[in-house]
Amino acid sequence: MLFLAFSPDDIARIKVLLADQPRNLCLFTLGINSAYRANELLSLTVGQVRALRAGDVLDIKQSKTNQYRIAVLNSVSITSIDNWLVHHPSGHLDHAPLFLSLRRRDTALSVSAVNNLVKSWCGQIKAVGNFGSYTLRKTWGYHQRIQNRASIALLIRAFGHRSEAQTLDYMCISSDEIKRLYMEAEL
Repeated sequence: MLFLAFSPDDIARIKVLLADQPRNLCLFTLGINSAYRANELLSLTVGQVRALRAGDVLDIKQSKTNQYRIAVLNSVSITSIDNWLVHHPSGHLDHAPLFLSLRRRDTALSVSAVNNLVKSWCGQIKAVGNFGSYTLRKTWGYHQRIQNRASIALLIRAFGHRSEAQTLDYMCISSDEIKRLYMEAEL
């Protein structure tokens, strides 16, 4: 089964859908702009992000490797964080989870809750495919490869992957792209 990344159109439609949901918009925006896993995003606290500005580094310990991996936050991410902190019910407490559960305000969302949110957003915009929490991270890599022509070696490092094969699985390489390789280079 092919796991998809969000298209630019999907991203725009989800952002419109979440415009009046600052927590969810922040989660979505940070997810597609940082390449962090859902559980890594959910480990963030208010104190870790409160003073960040565009170009600042966010350093999170990876759950799978126990090593730290950085992401440089862009202005879209910072704007969504700042907007959420204005509305955050515990935004004055540095130790409060950034992405609070709305049911249990003293705890962070769970990965399964994020997965359900992503599936719900996709259903509401009528996106077709197998989307979930991993789609946020995968979207970042896919657009880095397609729009910015980032090398696989650079993406391996940015994702914190241990192998090229792991990163290639994230890149959503289609059979059409492989066909173009053969058709475009007539040696």
